[in-house]
Amino acid sequence: MKIAVLGGGNGSFAAAGDFALSGHEVRLWRRDAHQVETHRAAGSRILVKDHNGRHDVTLALVTTDIAEAIGGVELILCPAPAFAQPDIARLLAPHLRDGQVVFLPPATFGSMIFAQAARDAGNRAKASFAETGTLPWLTRKHGPFEVAITIRAKRLPVGVFPLDQAPHALEVIGRAFPDVIEPCGDALSGALMNAGCIIHPPLIVMNAGPIEHFERWDIHKEGTQAAIRRVTDALDAERIAVREALGYGAPHFPLVHHYAREGEIWMYGRGSHDRLTDSGDWRERIVLTEHRYMREDLRLGLSLLVSVAELAGAATPLAKAFLAIGGAICGEDFMQTGRTLETLGLDKLHKAELQTLLREGF
Repeated sequence: MKIAVLGGGNGSFAAAGDFALSGHEVRLWRRDAHQVETHRAAGSRILVKDHNGRHDVTLALVTTDIAEAIGGVELILCPAPAFAQPDIARLLAPHLRDGQVVFLPPATFGSMIFAQAARDAGNRAKASFAETGTLPWLTRKHGPFEVAITIRAKRLPVGVFPLDQAPHALEVIGRAFPDVIEPCGDALSGALMNAGCIIHPPLIVMNAGPIEHFERWDIHKEGTQAAIRRVTDALDAERIAVREALGYGAPHFPLVHHYAREGEIWMYGRGSHDRLTDSGDWRERIVLTEHRYMREDLRLGLSLLVSVAELAGAATPLAKAFLAIGGAICGEDFMQTGRTLETLGLDKLHKAELQTLLREGF
């Protein structure tokens, strides 16, 4: 199938390389003209490294022209950080066409941002927007055009906006991720599967001391101690309580399964945490106030969770505490600078009205 991948980070390169490795026609869009020119000069190739070895693949197109990138494609994948979504959505919005599916893994309710951008651009194409709970790859770039994939997702719960278009959207996404996609309802359900805003805030905040002390630190290895794990599970219980208060059913993909050696298989499958830490790719220099775990997962992810919890009537004391502490570390009010139903323009809707919007669209 024809797939467009938006962005130039770890997830985008893993997506472009892996899709090309699977035989799809892949177009990669980036905003950085110099990087695009350099990539083209290198043959528009990506070296993918995984447990099966090294694979040199060629992309059909590398471009700064987003209209060219998505023209005629069925699936548009945007694994860019949530804080990059508004700008990308505005660039993409005028060019969407009937039947195209925009997939955001994960998104922090970014599906709503992309749908709103299309509406605001006056684009009435029957496109659909979907999001899932995690990036489909545990991955890191090892060079400008080289990416290492440690894990490929085994189960991806996917929510769709508008829900009425879910059968088509899930079919398209399913062809790119065969035997991996699991429907989880509407886009807000998909957003409330986001693992990053649960696993990363305790790691980035509770490891603040060693992060600022050591030159390089693997918060998934030395930083994932029993006390932090207990806090993670308690924060995850708040997420699940919000889902239940909104009427979303199981499976909720609790993070405890990510670490377990038996029982229910989580999104990345069995043993994924050990393979992540064994790779060494997450031993890195972390700038506490700038890292994506702080600026995206904590600031945007937890502000959304708290905002939705207020609509649902669910308590989120830990989420509020991490927002307060993270905000103090960064010197800002994360509930004001984060992503909430108010900043999305949805705060005037009652629960039933929001559910109707999620089902039927604008």
